[in-house]
Amino acid sequence: MTEETPGFDEQQPDVPSGATSEDAEPKAASPSAEEGAAPAGDTGQDAALVAQLDQARTALGERTADLQRLQAEFQNYRRRVERDRIAVKEIAIANLLTELLPVLDDIGRAREHGELVGGFKSVAESLESTAAKMGLQQFGKEGEPFDPTIHEALMHSYAPDVTETTCVAILQPGYRIGERTIRPARVAVAEPQPGAQTVKADESADADDKESGGPDEG
Repeated sequence: MTEETPGFDEQQPDVPSGATSEDAEPKAASPSAEEGAAPAGDTGQDAALVAQLDQARTALGERTADLQRLQAEFQNYRRRVERDRIAVKEIAIANLLTELLPVLDDIGRAREHGELVGGFKSVAESLESTAAKMGLQQFGKEGEPFDPTIHEALMHSYAPDVTETTCVAILQPGYRIGERTIRPARVAVAEPQPGAQTVKADESADADDKESGGPDEG
């Protein structure tokens, strides 16, 4: 009599009659179904990533535009500050030199009378040199045409030897800083005598007639 060892008999699943053991085994999931479901999830993730990327690009473009605008505003601010600084400096220098003009006039008169000698001469020349370094320029000469934008006529006369209004004497020189006139030159002017141009025109016509043999006789 043989002894049966318990636990060694394998429990076999109940198989209906007429069915094979293969029918009793569970069928694996169809791989085609899994492959068909995967692309749907990937497409949704790709669309979300594209949307996020577009949002990031839009935000980057906006921030870049803001940065460029701020940079342009800062550059304009720097230019305005520099322009204002130069303008304030020029105004301050012009005001200082304007106050010194009477002193420069005294130095000029002393030079004309031969009184600019000794230590006074050295001080005067140093003052004039410093004023020139600060941009002060003197103008106004005898014989130049009268220009009302830079000349101030204090005396008026007629002269036969001028063909236009001319500065015949400089009573006070003018001064400018760059293109800015801080004091016009005060001058005496002379105009052509009335009728002088008519006489000269008649004389010129007579000279032309003589050169051509005189007027034609009838």
